[in-house]
Amino acid sequence: MMNILLINGPNLNLLGIREPEIYGQRTLSDIEQDLMQAAKNKGTKLVCFQSNHEGEIVDKIQDSVKSIQGILINAGAFTHTSIAIRDALIGSKIPFVELHISNIFSREDFRKESFLTDKAIGIISGFGISSYNLALDGIIEYLSNKD
Repeated sequence: MMNILLINGPNLNLLGIREPEIYGQRTLSDIEQDLMQAAKNKGTKLVCFQSNHEGEIVDKIQDSVKSIQGILINAGAFTHTSIAIRDALIGSKIPFVELHISNIFSREDFRKESFLTDKAIGIISGFGISSYNLALDGIIEYLSNKD
């Protein structure tokens, strides 16, 4: 069985409350439950993790090296600021998909810069919470065809 790690960064625990006109009404728990079921239906185990703390995300990536085959990451604001998360992802050698609920390229200029995109196997941005399902399908397809 394939093991995928979903990482959600800062403020994503506020989904459903925070700027619903951008991020929608669904909570992070709703998204995680739906995605875990979708993964299970595809014969994949999904582990979910959220933190508002950069170091905890780095630790989680490092701790996953021997047990996780792929990572889905919505790093939130850390997308645009965290070289530490970038370095952890590169160092882990675990393939990852960068995902965003909103289209980061149609928002403020600072959101158009990502420290992750050039090392990701792909990026999903702007499809609302469907971005999570698209990213899951993408990483499963990538890992299934990797060998």
